[in-house]
Amino acid sequence: MTDSALTAAQAGLASCQTCGLLSWARRSAQTSYCPRCGTALVFRRSHSIQNTWALIIAATICYVPANILPVLTTNTLTSSEPDTIMDGVVLLYRTGSWALALIVLVASVMIPLGKLIALGYLLITVQRGSIGSDRERTRLYRMVEFIGRWSMLDVFVDAFVVALVQLGPLMSVQPGPGVPFFAAVVVLTMLAAQTFDPRLLWDSSLQLPSRHG
Repeated sequence: MTDSALTAAQAGLASCQTCGLLSWARRSAQTSYCPRCGTALVFRRSHSIQNTWALIIAATICYVPANILPVLTTNTLTSSEPDTIMDGVVLLYRTGSWALALIVLVASVMIPLGKLIALGYLLITVQRGSIGSDRERTRLYRMVEFIGRWSMLDVFVDAFVVALVQLGPLMSVQPGPGVPFFAAVVVLTMLAAQTFDPRLLWDSSLQLPSRHG
């Protein structure tokens, strides 16, 4: 980036947070609005770093009981057996369904943990003002945002199994206390990805004034 290069923010352009339209925005106290959807235009999301950290910390707290507490409880005439996510993965692997076991392991354990680590890494690099690897960090953020929609796969599987395995007095399956925590992890990480402002990744290299809020 040369000294003569003009950025969108320096030119007075801001991308709408709702529809993505690039529009002219005032830097004065008077608020500008998107001409397409009417959303208020901002150069940086207010309190982006603080809000994202709060959501990540909350998701990390919920991640522990989501993996420790049972997500399914199988009730039979003689017993009641709770199963955690890892218990389900091990059972699927032992019964020969290694492909399904891998899907559950990736979607339920690795993806949520990877999103927490990735967002934490992005926040730390922004706060430290790291220069370089901006493209790689932007790709990482886009990947986190993209895979977020698939993080509810395990919850959908649990709901499907609960609805399918209902054999009256012989056998029944009920969702366990770990399901709300796992759903909370998914929702919180999705919100964290939305509140994080990826434009902060380029502030250091472009030598723009940081607007962390």
